[in-house]
Amino acid sequence: MEEIVVTIAAKVAEYLVAPIGRSFGYLFNYRSNIDDLRQQVEKLGDVRARLERSVDEAIRNGDEIEADVDKWLLRVSGFMEEAGKFFELEKKANQSCFNGSCPNLKSQYQLSREAKKRARVVAEIQGDGKFERVSYRAPLPGIGSAPFKGHEALESRMTTLDEIMEALRDAHVNIIGVWGMASVGKTTLMKQVAKQAEEEKLFDKVVMAYISSTPELKKIQGELADMLGLKFEEESEMGRAARLCERLKKVKKILIILDDIWTELDLEKVGIPFGDDRKGCKMVLTSRNKHVLSNEMGTQKDFPVEHLQEEEALILFKKMAGDSIEEPNLQSIAIDVAKECAGLPIAIVTVSKALKNKGLSIWEDALRQLKRSIPTNIKGMDAMVYSTLELSYKHLEGDEVKSLFLLCDLLKYGMGLRLFQGTNTLGEAKNRIDTLVDSLKASKLLLDTGHNSFVRMHDVVRDVAIAIVSKVHHVFSL
Repeated sequence: MEEIVVTIAAKVAEYLVAPIGRSFGYLFNYRSNIDDLRQQVEKLGDVRARLERSVDEAIRNGDEIEADVDKWLLRVSGFMEEAGKFFELEKKANQSCFNGSCPNLKSQYQLSREAKKRARVVAEIQGDGKFERVSYRAPLPGIGSAPFKGHEALESRMTTLDEIMEALRDAHVNIIGVWGMASVGKTTLMKQVAKQAEEEKLFDKVVMAYISSTPELKKIQGELADMLGLKFEEESEMGRAARLCERLKKVKKILIILDDIWTELDLEKVGIPFGDDRKGCKMVLTSRNKHVLSNEMGTQKDFPVEHLQEEEALILFKKMAGDSIEEPNLQSIAIDVAKECAGLPIAIVTVSKALKNKGLSIWEDALRQLKRSIPTNIKGMDAMVYSTLELSYKHLEGDEVKSLFLLCDLLKYGMGLRLFQGTNTLGEAKNRIDTLVDSLKASKLLLDTGHNSFVRMHDVVRDVAIAIVSKVHHVFSL
């Protein structure tokens, strides 16, 4: 019986005495609980400030902030605001009873208890504020995210775009070629392809790299890596290729666009995993030379990008030149200037920008230069148009095809000047010419007419040929 009484007494003490003890503890430790909370809040403020500096630095570097970091900072801000209100309330409570000389025990009990509770929350928040990293390097925006300027809405370009997109949807086609003469608009078309592929969600990722006539593997690898959010630690091309390859393999469906290929490119050295084991990887390659695409890179479908027809060329010219050409004294000459650009988008854009808001005399001078075939005095024509086409000429393989390009009467003058190596008869020379003409057509320096009996040359290309002749092959000018 005595044991039962002792047990009951112990329970009574547990349920009554202990809470009373804690209650008195809140009163006795009122000031220390308040001060402890204040110190904990100050420390939390210091931790927040330090993290915010790291966040600001990451943002300046273009990094994205981790979601849990943002959430933690938001949580701390809310807590600090409530803590400020609590300390203000505590201050007023102490001043409410005879200027603090007569303490309000009930208020002190509640405030001390709340301070103890908030101190535990501070400890929990600080524990959650330990992050492995604050930010991460986000992939660059998609290729198609940038606004287009110029000739994206022209009918001929839209037709070609639709054909390329149809090929990309074909499960049996993995590598596509797009070819055309220099500055005809292949790069702009590729940006449109990327934009539409992203909008249709055909791929998980679309990346693009510019190759150029003198390809640099590290530069190509870097451009692809930037769009994937990949940062190389390797210095060698081989090491970077291996790292890029592993990153690309992690993307289930990817479109890789390689722009302006001049000669066969070893995809393995770049780090592009391509073949039977990469069904989700598709590629679009552009080049000035069809043979590079179909013969050297093994494209399955090739799409030519032609110069603009007269009506489309005029639409583009008016769009780029602005409203000034609607003035009565400029309308007719603007049409003539647009025609002289011969449907080459880069020439149209360059000339129209150079003449925008200019007077009649400047327009007349430009037209005169365009008709004389060497308009290098028009701002941008030499750098933007002539130099790009001249580069196509310089990359022709062999003196035979270069010389043939500069000739007018192909067979007669070619034989007379002994340009064709290893040919002794007109028949042999004719066969040799057919081969060289095919090479020039593949580079778009000659236009296709359906057969090799006669050929056509784009007006701007002819101007470049004349300019080259005048500088280095004066005998051809005769």
